[in-house]
Amino acid sequence: MPTPAFPPNTLDDAGDPIWISGLAGAEPNHAVHVVKGIEPAEALKRLGAAPGSFRACVLPDRKPDEWTSLPGAALGIEPGTSAALLAGRIGAWTFVYDDAMVTSSDDTGPLSAGGRSAATSTFSINADASVTYAVDGKRLVEINVDDLDLEADLPGLPAELRAAFDAAGVFGAEEADYAIGMRVVCALAGFTFTMADLRRIPLLATEFG
Repeated sequence: MPTPAFPPNTLDDAGDPIWISGLAGAEPNHAVHVVKGIEPAEALKRLGAAPGSFRACVLPDRKPDEWTSLPGAALGIEPGTSAALLAGRIGAWTFVYDDAMVTSSDDTGPLSAGGRSAATSTFSINADASVTYAVDGKRLVEINVDDLDLEADLPGLPAELRAAFDAAGVFGAEEADYAIGMRVVCALAGFTFTMADLRRIPLLATEFG
């Protein structure tokens, strides 16, 4: 199986975790952060969001149009005006989904402060993809997927991140695909779930940027 961490029906046709593509609007320009051992509200604060803006979020059944993300629809945000951040926790790990990539790999270090592990995957509208990994406030790895050579690069990665790459696998190719970063951060945190699973957990959302 080329993507061993992901059960059937948890990846879309491009190899993206289905809960991420289910949140995104068309032609996504987005980021996913994962961090171990802090609550969603704390993760949002570390990304710079104001606690007074946080609200419990119930995702709508569908997107109102192809360009609006589900978190954006829940917050009533017009596409292109500001970002929606959506956060939740399953087990030890918390995720923050940023539907407009107003956050970045620069935030991975602060997310990991206090002895935590954190990772960020970004994917731009121009198909620029990256993976960043940090521990205890320090960025240890930053990978541009275009430059990634799995055979040469994986042996030198920290063990936790290397295991996540192994679990993420490859999708429909012998080399790294553009969705590998999203699979890696999800494999790291164990977030190999569906949209239905996502809707069962408490979610926080905020308008940002």
